[in-house]
Amino acid sequence: MILGRMNILSIFMRRCLTALVAVFFLLPIAYVQAAPEFLPVDQITKGMHGIAKTVVSGNTIEEFDVEVLEVMKQKGPSGDLILVRTSGDVIDRTGGIAQGMSGSPVYINGKLIGAIAYGWSLTDHKIGMVTPIADMLKLWDITDSQAEQKVPDEELAATPVATPLMVAGFGEQSLKMLADKLKPYNLTPYAVNGSMADANNGIAYKTVEPGSTIGVQLVRGDVSVGALGTVTYVEGDKILAFGHPFLKRGKANYFLTDADVFTTISGLENSFKVGTPTEAIGVINQDRGAGVAGKLGKFPGIVPLRITVTDKNLGQTNELWAQVIRDEELAPTLAAVSVFNAIEKTTDRIGSGTAKVSFEISAAGIPGQVLKRENMFYTQGNIGELAVAEVHEALTLLAGNQFAVVDIMDVKVNIDIDTERRTATIIEAKAANGTVKPGDKVDIAVKLKPFRNEFITRHITYTVPKDQQAGTLTLVVRGGGMVSVAQLLGKQQNGEEDIAKLFVKARPKSLDEAVNELVKRDRNNDIVVEALDMSVPGVTQNSDGNTPKTVTDKFETSPSPALHTATVKSGLTGNGNTTTKVTKGDDGQRKVCISTDYIIDGDTQLVLTVNK
Repeated sequence: MILGRMNILSIFMRRCLTALVAVFFLLPIAYVQAAPEFLPVDQITKGMHGIAKTVVSGNTIEEFDVEVLEVMKQKGPSGDLILVRTSGDVIDRTGGIAQGMSGSPVYINGKLIGAIAYGWSLTDHKIGMVTPIADMLKLWDITDSQAEQKVPDEELAATPVATPLMVAGFGEQSLKMLADKLKPYNLTPYAVNGSMADANNGIAYKTVEPGSTIGVQLVRGDVSVGALGTVTYVEGDKILAFGHPFLKRGKANYFLTDADVFTTISGLENSFKVGTPTEAIGVINQDRGAGVAGKLGKFPGIVPLRITVTDKNLGQTNELWAQVIRDEELAPTLAAVSVFNAIEKTTDRIGSGTAKVSFEISAAGIPGQVLKRENMFYTQGNIGELAVAEVHEALTLLAGNQFAVVDIMDVKVNIDIDTERRTATIIEAKAANGTVKPGDKVDIAVKLKPFRNEFITRHITYTVPKDQQAGTLTLVVRGGGMVSVAQLLGKQQNGEEDIAKLFVKARPKSLDEAVNELVKRDRNNDIVVEALDMSVPGVTQNSDGNTPKTVTDKFETSPSPALHTATVKSGLTGNGNTTTKVTKGDDGQRKVCISTDYIIDGDTQLVLTVNK
């Protein structure tokens, strides 16, 4: 009987213990873990000693010594700063406070006081400044409407412990372009090797703790652009790091990643950690004066980017993919540099060439939910730089337009590169019949001289507007990327200011209008025939009907003034892939285009006599 009662009691105790354990694990982490103690700034005095934590190599957190030299009132972007001197074996090995140590938590008597954040270049690298933890904690509650406080006084001349931007998968020229674009953000990219693949199937943020290294990533995939820093404090799924701003974007949308540190390099000007971001583990959603803050297990909005580049001369094709952070200011630039990098890696050269570029951007809130564009480019400079121009323009238009927020869902870019110069100059244009009636179709033969090749002829059909008045109808025949000489001559009579106005586009009145203008803009490989308004002062003609060429012809790739166009297929001879674009106004047809396999240079005019 006694034994039976003991068994019943034992079972009861086990069930109670199981229930207690279950309740324990169901409690929020904040309640399960003992909250760390903080030491406020007003209790910190000169001469206090403590320790700081960071990673110098691999993933091992090491400690170094810290001595308080002074509390500097209102010298930081968010308030006070604590001047410290660092020492110990770690500091001796790194040559002082290194880039990537920003965020290293500092403890005095076991209490967290803040994060290593500021220092001086070309001076004693062992001296630095600490951002108080109280200012960093405010990042979890800050709202977009709250204004930043004043930046450090100029006389202090201290700068944040620079955040090394680790870049993988980029060529030399792409790295230079990226560095140039990121200059306003005080970021210097370093080329590193390492896999950027997202290998985690689950969330692996248990290793994230004060002193560990994290990555803040802007681009990931076949290429990577990310910064390294140190974790200051973790509470539940919330994280604080850096102790100073990264890009100071305020409300942010960056990848938060684990990171590997290869080594820390000691230098005369400064030292820096070399490493790479690895698995995505969360999002950085605040980037302000006191540091960066984020959440584990939640991820940023992205712009998927798929790039295909074919080098016609090498006979090889590369396909690259990347995820770019969704940011109205940064995403267009990061995507364009990634495309430029794909060109550089595929062609393995720098210099002149011809590029055929097509891209497709899927986005909610635009006509047809897709923006498609094709064009050809040639330059004697770096063809890669020119080839990405319209991709960048389109992404900037969508991301930064003044009408509505646009969510870009997918970007596909296809580029063919050829060293051959595929340009052709318009030599002359002849109409099959010079006397016409309203509504007549006129066959116009356009003679072209391809670069270092034989003459060719392309035919284009122009329909005389049905309401065309009797008399003279002057047509301009030009390349799609050109502004005609006749237009320039007409504007020249009214002064340089009027010439400048020719290149200034009217501001679009809606997002649809802005997108349509870009999509339907003349292409550089178009032959354009359009009616010239002879009422413009200064436009005169020779006896042969051509406008005198007092303006030197020059090959340009800038687009002509935008006109509304509708695209139709044409069965014209001379180019089996010809596409004709027709422009119509209130009074009938005014413009027609055909596409070619050449970038068209130059312009000419012809005159038709219209009889009623």
